Amino acid sequence: MAAKSSLRSFIGGKVDSFVTRALRSDVGRKLISMVLGSPLYKSVKDKVDRFRDKRLEELVRSRPLPQHIAVIMDGNRRYARRLGLSEEEGHRLGRNKLQDALDWCLDLGIKVLTVYAFSTENFKRNEREVRSLLNLCREELERASKDSRIHRNQVRVNIIGRLDLLPEELRASAQHIMDATKHYSKYILNIALAYGGRQEIIDALRKIAEDVKGNKLSIKDINEKTVSSYLYTKDVPDPDLIFRTSGEERISNFLLWQLAYSELYFSDVYWPALRKRDFLRAIHTYQQRKRKFGR
Repeated sequence: MAAKSSLRSFIGGKVDSFVTRALRSDVGRKLISMVLGSPLYKSVKDKVDRFRDKRLEELVRSRPLPQHIAVIMDGNRRYARRLGLSEEEGHRLGRNKLQDALDWCLDLGIKVLTVYAFSTENFKRNEREVRSLLNLCREELERASKDSRIHRNQVRVNIIGRLDLLPEELRASAQHIMDATKHYSKYILNIALAYGGRQEIIDALRKIAEDVKGNKLSIKDINEKTVSSYLYTKDVPDPDLIFRTSGEERISNFLLWQLAYSELYFSDVYWPALRKRDFLRAIHTYQQRKRKFGR
């Protein structure tokens, strides 16, 4: 085994050395460009990529999966600018990617998916973009309420956040899909709209104070479980994995109470460009970590 490893390292070193020398000359660069652009190379590369993707998925499926994944869907605007598209087109592509992510979770059997669609801070963006984003959200909720995948897979859709801040038509669409799926329990999709982690905690504390004042709750009975039961996510377990795209490495006021022992994973890929292999890599990384929960 050691001999084989040494041989692979030796061959790999020779190949790297050859490529490095070739790139120093015009002829070498043209030759490498021709090889990389050839149909044969692309065909071989596609087969290798498919093999790697299949192997990765088999590996992920063979190990314990997270039951709740929360995603900060970031990078729509930057992805659009890179392709010369409008920001609205970037958000549309991001909306379509959410449909893919839900399919991946259903396929893997991941029970809960929570996505950060629109934060309370997003209201500070220019009026045109806010209006466009909220219209997209309404369109997606109306589409999802008729989506056979939602009903066939018994996906309960929860819209979490300060819904009173949303336009009336969007609130109506949110209520409609929640009513249409409220009896489902096999899978859960939480969509955070007008959401802020600090605001969620403040709302929970206000409700707790009201119940204490109304003698519905005793102060001595307030503990972590009590607080969790007053949050927007009271019906689901805390996320096992929080996954953010686009290369940013911050939480941005998302699930601040719930993430206490979540594993964090940050990807450089923009949300609309996310592939299933990127999603599987995040899960595979999660599976390699040892979760101690402070013990």
